[in-house]
Amino acid sequence: MKNFWILGIVLVVWGCKSSAALPQVDASTFSGYQENLSEGLTDFPDYSQALQQLNTSLPASSQSVDVQLEERMRSGYEKTKGEPYFSGFTVLVYSGVDRNEAFRTRDNLALFFPEVKTEMQYQQPRYLVKVGRYGYKIEAQPVFYKLKTQFPTARIIQDRFLRKEYTPPPATESSNAQGQN
Repeated sequence: MKNFWILGIVLVVWGCKSSAALPQVDASTFSGYQENLSEGLTDFPDYSQALQQLNTSLPASSQSVDVQLEERMRSGYEKTKGEPYFSGFTVLVYSGVDRNEAFRTRDNLALFFPEVKTEMQYQQPRYLVKVGRYGYKIEAQPVFYKLKTQFPTARIIQDRFLRKEYTPPPATESSNAQGQN
């Protein structure tokens, strides 16, 4: 065991001896060093001329897209014009069974935000207090964030709305006779 201790101490001393035997290197030794990496780099072709030719040969894309978009919007509008309802979004401020709380929420909305039009609905067994009718969710965002300051439980929900311009077809005797007893 004593030999192992002696061997360990000798190894530690030998490993820690000064590095005076190593050559001293300074920055001037490497001042003339150069390395050429050009042969290892990938060479990419110049596409600028081909890109200019491509840009001059293409038609003005915004005009063709606008025409197609307008046609799609018009056909979509004509297709859905006859439907009595449209899908959209609204901000739901209150949903619950407490009638008094629903009226209190509606009154608080009118007090804090007089510029918004509130709508109260009863869908058995719950009362709903809603604000606004929006075609897209992003349209409801500004009102939602404004209401969220006073009503933290408010959220944006999907809803169906009756079209203002919709007029139901006239009922005839023959079409209504089937439903009568």
